[in-house]
Amino acid sequence: MRKSPQAVEEVDDGQIEKVVHINRCAKVVKGGRRFSFAALVVAGDSAGKVGFGFGKAKEVPEAIRKGSEQAKKNMAAVNLRGDTIPHEVVGEADGGKVMLKPAGPGTGIIAGGGVRAVLEAAGIKNVLSKSLGSNNQLAVVQATIDGLHQLRTAEQVRKLRGFETTEEAPVEAEAVAAE
Repeated sequence: MRKSPQAVEEVDDGQIEKVVHINRCAKVVKGGRRFSFAALVVAGDSAGKVGFGFGKAKEVPEAIRKGSEQAKKNMAAVNLRGDTIPHEVVGEADGGKVMLKPAGPGTGIIAGGGVRAVLEAAGIKNVLSKSLGSNNQLAVVQATIDGLHQLRTAEQVRKLRGFETTEEAPVEAEAVAAE
């Protein structure tokens, strides 16, 4: 069983970067083995933006640098409700399947590995999660981000369904009552 590296947290200009997994690949050549490395990195601003990157190189630091650059480019906004998520959601990507549920204050992040890294980078503080599919770190991270992109706030759902916002509804009710 391979050990995953501890998530390294680097904070610069408000950005959080976490190394989720480093994979070593060996190519057998005439003179022996040539190693290359692949790094899965998650980046976020702790305020609702998160992304991931996958960097490959001959050396670990270079792979991490490439992964973090890609993660910063791929950052996208996520809909949150305070320090948790608005509703329950299941994200899927490849073989990975991740369930996320909102939790009350003080619960913390009940998640492991790649799911925890993504949620912390996004700035989510209270959430319950369960990984239902593959254990592949890349698939789990992609599934978590897919789930976060599916989130909708109550106002967004009202607009999609054609309802008026809560502030405009009482005005219309008074106009109808006056007629």
